Amino acid sequence: MTDVLTQPRPIRLKGRSYLALTLTPELPFEDWLVRLDDLASRSAGFFLRRPVVLDIEGLEIDRSQLRDMVSQLGSRKVRIMGIEGARPSMLGADLPPAMSGGRAASDFEEPVAAEPAAAEPVTAEAAKDAEIVESLAPSVQLPTQVTPSLVVTQPVRSGQALFFPEGDVTVVGSVASGAEIVAGGSIHIYGTLRGRAMAGTMGNASARIFCRKLEAELVSIDGYYKTAEDLEPGLRGKAVQFWLEGETFKVGSLA
Repeated sequence: MTDVLTQPRPIRLKGRSYLALTLTPELPFEDWLVRLDDLASRSAGFFLRRPVVLDIEGLEIDRSQLRDMVSQLGSRKVRIMGIEGARPSMLGADLPPAMSGGRAASDFEEPVAAEPAAAEPVTAEAAKDAEIVESLAPSVQLPTQVTPSLVVTQPVRSGQALFFPEGDVTVVGSVASGAEIVAGGSIHIYGTLRGRAMAGTMGNASARIFCRKLEAELVSIDGYYKTAEDLEPGLRGKAVQFWLEGETFKVGSLA
């Protein structure tokens, strides 16, 4: 009886998935780092406290180059938690572990006080914006399957982040500087967009970003992005939309 009672409990191992950013470097690596530094300088804290997976699929590099790449990223406070697409012979105890089968996304905290759409009546201004958006693409065929969507009826404050990979996100309010909205589908902001909006994060190149007033720090669709400095000055403070045509980032006024 004593032996049974004092027997140590077994260690519990649980499967669990986490969200992480994925970086896909390009050669020459020095030029790619310059572009990465440019993004980081114009969007301070973009990689801060976020796990990152390094995808080197198709890159012709050796073990020493990979080690230098991880070191260079580490000096920029980009924390590599795993490496995807590397040959087993390239990895070891001095490098992050191999990873596979991941989905490109970011690590975001849950937003506070997100309420269902039925709790907020549609205002005349919101209805007018919806009519403008609908008139932009009158020939688009409606999908046979309903796309999941999330409606946030409160402003997204600085430091908050909303991640919804299943579909579209609509914010009936503003997105403050330092806040982030990330959606697998399109993003609709019926107030001022001052923070970051990232649409189509699960590979949806047809996603769009709409906002009533543009003051964004960064906008992104399917991995293509524009920072505040890349945006045309004439669009600041205007109602605009963003979309992709091939690999070209497009922006236009909703007025």
